[in-house]
Amino acid sequence: MDLSRGDTGDAVALLCNTLTRLGFLNSSHSSFDHEVEGAVKAFQQERGLSVTGVANSLTLQVLEEARWKLGDRSLQFTPTKMMRGDDVAALQTRLIEMGFNSGRVDGIFGPRTESALKDFQKSVGVKVDGNCGPATLLSMMRLMKIVSGGAPLQLRDDAARAVKGPALANKILVLDPRSKESEEISSLLFDIALRLESRLIALGVAVFMTRSADATPSSPSLEERIGVANKSAADLVISFDCDSYGSEKAEGFATYYYGSDAHGIHSVVGERFANLVQREIAARTDLLDCRSHAKTWDLLRLVKAPIVKIDLGYESHPGDMRRLAEQSFRETIVESLMVAIQRLYLSAENDAKTGTLKISDLRRAGIRR
Repeated sequence: MDLSRGDTGDAVALLCNTLTRLGFLNSSHSSFDHEVEGAVKAFQQERGLSVTGVANSLTLQVLEEARWKLGDRSLQFTPTKMMRGDDVAALQTRLIEMGFNSGRVDGIFGPRTESALKDFQKSVGVKVDGNCGPATLLSMMRLMKIVSGGAPLQLRDDAARAVKGPALANKILVLDPRSKESEEISSLLFDIALRLESRLIALGVAVFMTRSADATPSSPSLEERIGVANKSAADLVISFDCDSYGSEKAEGFATYYYGSDAHGIHSVVGERFANLVQREIAARTDLLDCRSHAKTWDLLRLVKAPIVKIDLGYESHPGDMRRLAEQSFRETIVESLMVAIQRLYLSAENDAKTGTLKISDLRRAGIRR
């Protein structure tokens, strides 16, 4: 159940207690007042969540994760219900800094984190059981004093993108057009994905779609969409959506990639592609530029490949929806995405100014068929 201004009860008391322990509140509160709302907004801002001041299920989940510090509990891989928390994120960060690849710093103790932890335990001569208990932590603390950190995982991700070269042939992309309550908007988002799919396939790209044209708003589920992306071994995932607001004044488009200031991590490739998409669409359309943002939404956090979510306007803004309904506008969006995808794999010396690169230029350069 969502908690908002005016609410009282045990759930609100627990919320206030957690916010106080995390330093977002300075005193106890018996009700969800304006100070609590401000604290919730501050927490949401820090954690890359939508800043609403309402403690919804996602905010409460992230609050629960935030209360754990490394050493508070023993960490281990439990397949049925994987452990989540800031302590897991801290463990992943330390493993990566010491050269043990635990994958993305997502605060979820999965099989890759267990494998990296076992490799660390082997290297320091403690019991190799994949459990992060007192003995393992003590060895880690001792080693951290003589090991200087860096960003090896981010460098590996960027290097992997460069190694694959500029040609799109043989790359794998997943397109995720969101299914909406409005059948018309749902159909328009799917149309953009379909147009992009046809262009990519013509260039030798393997493309997977997360839904069919007739999917209902509740299907496929978020878990199913994430599953399609992860099973495909994608090089890149693009999710299409529209935002909404209580007022018609909100307008424009924005892009989102995985990033967390609290964990000191972000997707290097995801951020670069989000910025490319944002600039190319802004250069070719008159949609209001609402910029790129790092977020920790599960769609961005749990997909293993670099992923960008694009909000192509506001459902609540008539002007944005008029543009989206125009076939020529949707073609422009597809053109922008095609160029952004190719620019992602171009080296800096072969890149061009935003809005100037065209598909024909790529073809003449020998990197397009």
